[in-house]
Amino acid sequence: MAKAHISATNATDKTIRAIDRKRERERRFILNKARDNAEEFAARLTQRLIDREIIELNSVQSVRDVFAAQLKILPEMDEFDLQLKVAPIRTLIQDPNIVSLYLTGYVIEDLINNPAIEDIFGEDIDIYRAIDSVFKILRPQQ
Repeated sequence: MAKAHISATNATDKTIRAIDRKRERERRFILNKARDNAEEFAARLTQRLIDREIIELNSVQSVRDVFAAQLKILPEMDEFDLQLKVAPIRTLIQDPNIVSLYLTGYVIEDLINNPAIEDIFGEDIDIYRAIDSVFKILRPQQ
């Protein structure tokens, strides 16, 4: 029986597909976990942004509800819409958490228009770090 020849490109393709599958599983896990615990994460996130003086607001509950709603729709969100939101800040950090990246984009672009928000302070990286400090627990340990 002849031995199947495995070329270098075939092995490379298999490795790349395996890495992509692993990242996709991690991403689905993170998005579902964020949705399942949306209320808790929204409360923590709102408090963290207030504590780090990133947002100034007049209604904590309103902002908390907005974050919870965003976290609940994230897993069902169209891939194009998700990528559109994170595209301007994708290069902010190497190997970002998709939830943190999405919410950073949301804070920068959309939350400022919320009537409960008086002002948003800080640079994009400061906002990302504050948000990621809440959501870094979602990443599976490697």
